Amino acid sequence: MEKPAMISRSCNDHNLWFAILISFLLCSFLLRFDYFATFHGPNDTVTLLVNKQVNPKNGSCSGRYIYIHKLPSRFNTHLLHNCESLTRGTDKPNMCPYMQNMGLGPLIENSQGIFTNKSWYATNQFLLEVIFHNRMMKYECLTNDSSLASAIFVPFYAGLDISRFLWVSNITVRDSSARDLVQWLAKKSQWKKMWGRDHFLVSGRIAWDFRRQRDDESFWGSKFRFLPESMNMSLLAVEASSWNNDYAIPYPTSFHPSKDTDVFQWQRKLTHQNRPYLFTFTGAPRPEQENSVRGKIIDLCRTSSACKFVDCSYGVERCDDPINVMKVFESSVFCLQPPGDSYTRRSIFDSMLAGCIPVFFHPGSAYSQYKWHLPKNRIKYSVYIPVKDVKEWNVNVEKVLLGIPESEVFAMREEVIKLIPNLIYADPRSKLDNFQDAFDLAVRGMLERIEKVREVMRRGRDPSIGFADEDHYKYTFSDNYS
Repeated sequence: MEKPAMISRSCNDHNLWFAILISFLLCSFLLRFDYFATFHGPNDTVTLLVNKQVNPKNGSCSGRYIYIHKLPSRFNTHLLHNCESLTRGTDKPNMCPYMQNMGLGPLIENSQGIFTNKSWYATNQFLLEVIFHNRMMKYECLTNDSSLASAIFVPFYAGLDISRFLWVSNITVRDSSARDLVQWLAKKSQWKKMWGRDHFLVSGRIAWDFRRQRDDESFWGSKFRFLPESMNMSLLAVEASSWNNDYAIPYPTSFHPSKDTDVFQWQRKLTHQNRPYLFTFTGAPRPEQENSVRGKIIDLCRTSSACKFVDCSYGVERCDDPINVMKVFESSVFCLQPPGDSYTRRSIFDSMLAGCIPVFFHPGSAYSQYKWHLPKNRIKYSVYIPVKDVKEWNVNVEKVLLGIPESEVFAMREEVIKLIPNLIYADPRSKLDNFQDAFDLAVRGMLERIEKVREVMRRGRDPSIGFADEDHYKYTFSDNYS
């Protein structure tokens, strides 16, 4: 009577060992290859790529290794879990619909034939932090050994975090996550190697949202970047401040190619695109800003048959629809880019993505910002009409643009189309083979910057943090087409 029991127990033991073996093999597989982790939010599913381990003997990664801090979830994934608390503004809906496809947003149905492939998404600019994080998880020179790292990435979703509190009067609440983060970092062994000067993070909001200059509830933003530890780190943001450890990288557009042919097809289409409008402006009026450049431009567009004005005032025209926006940009030779609430706009990159030549009125809109992504020679790809004082406006924009020789216009448009790979973020689930995109250029620039700081430290000098020499930035909310 004992034998069946023994046989049963033996079978159970075999089953147990078999289960252990399968578990071990599965874990080995997951550690060896990239895989996906899914976080379920209340209204959507958010997917993040999980870190992969690289071969520490990879010679091509010398000087390029990056280590990623494993932050407590409250600093990143918790925000994705609770996306209904994230806002684009005081009167805007929550961010949950934009969390799809690893932060790229919902796939756009190309019913009107505007796009050449299925690489277009309704991307929200404030999701750059998630997009960049997912791209970083696929970076070819990641290491789990921080002693090998040339740079340390801090995946703190600073912009998404502060979006919950920007309109909260309690400045202690606005600063709470930032203070907790720097305290957490300062305790890590990786921090003490260079006291944070080899650390960097990314924001989908402008850098000025984190540089509140006074502890006064009437002042905009948090003081994250004025905390001593944070001042040692570098920040990649869609608009940099005038401090020397903030660096501007492009706003995310709606184009996220998964292969080289997606880029080639789009560039080929733009080369032969018919453009019936001489110039266009897409944006909302600023009635509260008297004598603004924007106001002058809107007045001009409304009276000129050569201009197409797309009014992005709330409820007027759907400027959050990439199809509507790209249709206009594709039909225009020049796209006017005056400052809004801040000097930069997402519209700059959407228009260049459509092969439209940007026209700037202030150097802070592009020339002093995106130094890793745009040519130093600004006349190769843009037109500059300086406006120091709108009250002394004496320029006829239409006449200036009509006066540019056709050969120069053609050369500028060719340059803009050639620049497109520099300005886009490829799909995190794949990799471009022959192009360096905005992510690649940002990482390369960051590694070079940190190496320069490291060299200064080797010489026994303290790499001082710069201070702003201008205080005229407006601390207000900046939306896509503000």
